[in-house]
Amino acid sequence: MRAAATRSGLLAAAAALLGAVAAAPPAAQAWTAAPAAGRPYAYLEGPAGSVLQDSLSVTNPGARPLTVRLAGEGAPVAFAARTVTVPARTRADVPFAVTVTADTPPGDHRGTVRATAAGRELSVELHLRVSGPRLAALTVEDVRVDEATGALRYTLVNRGTTVLAPTLAVRAEGLLGTVLDRPERALPLTLRPGERATRTEPWPDPPALDSVTVRLTAGAPGAPSATARTEAAFAELPALAGAAGLLLAAAGGGAWAVRRRGRAGSRTGVGPRTRTPQASTGATS
Repeated sequence: MRAAATRSGLLAAAAALLGAVAAAPPAAQAWTAAPAAGRPYAYLEGPAGSVLQDSLSVTNPGARPLTVRLAGEGAPVAFAARTVTVPARTRADVPFAVTVTADTPPGDHRGTVRATAAGRELSVELHLRVSGPRLAALTVEDVRVDEATGALRYTLVNRGTTVLAPTLAVRAEGLLGTVLDRPERALPLTLRPGERATRTEPWPDPPALDSVTVRLTAGAPGAPSATARTEAAFAELPALAGAAGLLLAAAGGGAWAVRRRGRAGSRTGVGPRTRTPQASTGATS
């Protein structure tokens, strides 16, 4: 009897638990924001000077209306309204437009569409391709040498329509030959179209006394090499003092040699010759 009562109690508890689970409401789903038509990202393509349009799908599975704030980043994104209220259990397709200005260079550009609501923020990638000819062009400008430290300063400018990964080679020629020779190497930066970057190339051991011509050669995949030159004169005080000492020593040695030759000539009797006039003879009549 006791065992049967125990089994009956367990069955009753299990039935009550199953009933409670069945009666519990399903977990609330979170709202979502994604490109329309289920795409992984928003993709727009067109020429410079055009206005391109797309839409963002915001789904509200909740039982209450959802207010969403919209913003663009990295691209000129415009919405009809920055704040949109999505009714309960509804999906709203929110249109937006991207204005491609006339001076936008051809190539691939990236941006982001952000949606914020109920303490959450979702980001949707925006891929923008501007049609037009692709040109890789790089220049190196404003090259100068800090004659106190030897540091080389220069500016790289992306003059083309594609993103560039620059390289740099450095060479310096002095009066007696090459004083600096660094082969081409990749620089830790990328340049977008129209972007410029001012950099410093260290030269910890420049010559102490020399006049040099420095040549910087910049390159990038697909772009022709660009070269810029500058002149620099190095004259440290210790080197100047040493050079002056050598010149004085050389001058003193020359004077000593002249005096020595003069003394040697006087000892051997060699000196200026004088001519003694002779009496003339003749017959008288």
